[in-house]
Amino acid sequence: MKLVKFALIGLILFLSGIANAQDHDNSSKIDEMHALKWQTLATEAHLTPKDIEVVQPVFIEYEKSMWNMHKQNHDFFKSALKNAKKVTPNYADLNDRYVENLFKEAQMFRSYHLQLRKLLSPETLFKYYKAEREYKRKLLQEYQEHRSQEKQKQ
Repeated sequence: MKLVKFALIGLILFLSGIANAQDHDNSSKIDEMHALKWQTLATEAHLTPKDIEVVQPVFIEYEKSMWNMHKQNHDFFKSALKNAKKVTPNYADLNDRYVENLFKEAQMFRSYHLQLRKLLSPETLFKYYKAEREYKRKLLQEYQEHRSQEKQKQ
């Protein structure tokens, strides 16, 4: 379970690093990624047109806020570790920041959940969360397969 969690965090940091390294034109790619995820969740959770209408804005807001937070964290850790070979980083601060970020993620998810709970029936919300877990699992699997193929080419 911890391995999956760290892999997902790594994947998110990797993706945010890619986004950070490219120019602002990539915001459309990020929007495309959110749209693809939304389409997958809506389909897999069997959301009704009414559900889609009320949940999509909440989903987009949550995804963008999470993406922005991960981008900020990526920038912070990259900056803090930039000169690690010359100067020892303050690991206590880095560890505190890491834990604060996990706490913020949990707070953001709780807020997201409370909003969704008002919009969807418990059964539909359960299916929605299941679809989201499955989407993350597939994304991680595709990433691992891609890395494996890249290693085989070398």
